[in-house]
Amino acid sequence: MKVSLIVAKAENNVIGKNNDLVWKLSDDLKHFKKTTTGQHLIMGRKTYESMGKPLPNRTSIVVSRNEDYSVPDEHFCVQNLEQALALGKKLNLETIIIAGGGEIYKMALPYVDEMIITEVKVTPEGDTFFPEINWSEWQETKREHFEKNDKNEYAFDIAFYKRK
Repeated sequence: MKVSLIVAKAENNVIGKNNDLVWKLSDDLKHFKKTTTGQHLIMGRKTYESMGKPLPNRTSIVVSRNEDYSVPDEHFCVQNLEQALALGKKLNLETIIIAGGGEIYKMALPYVDEMIITEVKVTPEGDTFFPEINWSEWQETKREHFEKNDKNEYAFDIAFYKRK
């Protein structure tokens, strides 16, 4: 099972503030939808709740220490990241995607085979951060650039990395 990670992060590694995104990037949301549709997404409870409901045509695997936390049928709630990854193997998934937030990204990094990082050209204030990466372990394989325009509040690149 390939473990993929998808994130949009600022130059200062900010990924959110007050359990919300800190930018409006229409092209990145389209990219996220295209990349994650039909997939199983591992996310923390706060990230799941920030979406308001499960994302259409995707299966949520929510990590919560609260044993009584529940999610709708066809989705899963587990106690920790290891259980989420084990569930992916049990379901014979080809790929599983780590979708946040900050603590889940940090815990998941040792297991990740590829990263898809939207690198937003801004340094906003925030309270949730993407962890520091040891870049010597990663090789960039592709990069797409998007200019700031009426649909994208900031310029950004979508960069693809594989573990060396």
